[in-house]
Amino acid sequence: MAAEIVNPRSDSTTDSTTGSGPDHQGVGADDPFDPAFALHRGGKMAVQATVPIRDKDDLSLAYTPGVAKVCSAIAENPELVHDYTWKSQVVAVVTDGTAVLGLGDIGPEASLPVMEGKAILFKQFGGVDAVPIALATTDADEIVDTVVRLAPSFGGVNLEDISAPRCFEIERKLQERLDIPVFHDDQHGTAVVTLAALRNAAKLSGRTLGDLRGVISGAGAAGVAIAKFLLEAGIGDVAVADRKGIVSRDRDDLTHVKRELAELTNRAGLTGPLEAALAGADVYIGVSGGTVPEEAVASMAPGAFVFAMANPNPEVHPDVAHKYAAVVATGRSDYPNQINNVLAFPGIFAGALQVRASRITEGMKIAAADALAAVVGDELAADYVIPSPFDERVAPAVTAAVAAAARAEGVARR
Repeated sequence: MAAEIVNPRSDSTTDSTTGSGPDHQGVGADDPFDPAFALHRGGKMAVQATVPIRDKDDLSLAYTPGVAKVCSAIAENPELVHDYTWKSQVVAVVTDGTAVLGLGDIGPEASLPVMEGKAILFKQFGGVDAVPIALATTDADEIVDTVVRLAPSFGGVNLEDISAPRCFEIERKLQERLDIPVFHDDQHGTAVVTLAALRNAAKLSGRTLGDLRGVISGAGAAGVAIAKFLLEAGIGDVAVADRKGIVSRDRDDLTHVKRELAELTNRAGLTGPLEAALAGADVYIGVSGGTVPEEAVASMAPGAFVFAMANPNPEVHPDVAHKYAAVVATGRSDYPNQINNVLAFPGIFAGALQVRASRITEGMKIAAADALAAVVGDELAADYVIPSPFDERVAPAVTAAVAAAARAEGVARR
């Protein structure tokens, strides 16, 4: 209702001379019956009070003079901010709008519908409040300085849709300067869900992660994070390919991030195009877009797994993948085995906030992946290696596992 007051809905008869009719709502907004525009009108979220203001007594407690007592107590003991404000249960969702979904660099204003969407997913699936913050700068140091200055208001920071390689630098610097969880979901959320699905796929085939050789197409934020995370979890080997081919030590055109990746991955010393790496591989993980030739998929090892996660068009169409692969996963909701970040980030932050963790560690992420895989349990099947985001067991399982891991690793403060 509040959104209606400040931003009333219009219909196709609105006077176009006022600048408020459909013709002035932007590209594609000229259809007043488009359900996407109808849903987004006025935004997808609002702030709601958790205490009533019914009379002067309520007002004097919620605001002045009662609030002064709480402020003074926090000034004397800053840790009380977690108990007497919303800090311990709210996350900042921060972007600069440079790598938004499949849209690319569309800027901070255009990114806001996605950031609002992320915030309501936090609330819906993890019970965590979140605030979208779109920044009008793409300078890494300016982003870091801005988030550091905002940090006293938040219990955690979720970096979202920031292009590589700046996203790596921004996350690292924020983790160094802040004592609250900082998590780039495009990297780590994707990696957690991928590991969970891969563990179950391996289990289904009677193998372990260590028995597998994987290939990742895409050396951006998600590809780099998945590669490092799978190595941390114990995969036998993994190679990463970018637009120019396999990331290997013999290439002289690598960025700093890719040079580091070349040192960690591709123990087999493969060179050449993606197709060369896929020959005999057990796992394909796509986070790049584009199309993988069918003959390359056919060259993979018997019983292979194909996780083609580009949206809306997977790198390998499921119909093609099923010809050769034992397990097929995508990023889409209309196929089985959806690799969806929403399975991870709400529970990860809920668990971290629950114990007031100072950071999110590799152990916490692995615990999240293991908990997510365990939800499938005895129902494990080729078309069910990862649960649905709407499975009510997911968030509690991930939350509990992350909280326990934080305590075990000594980063919990309660």
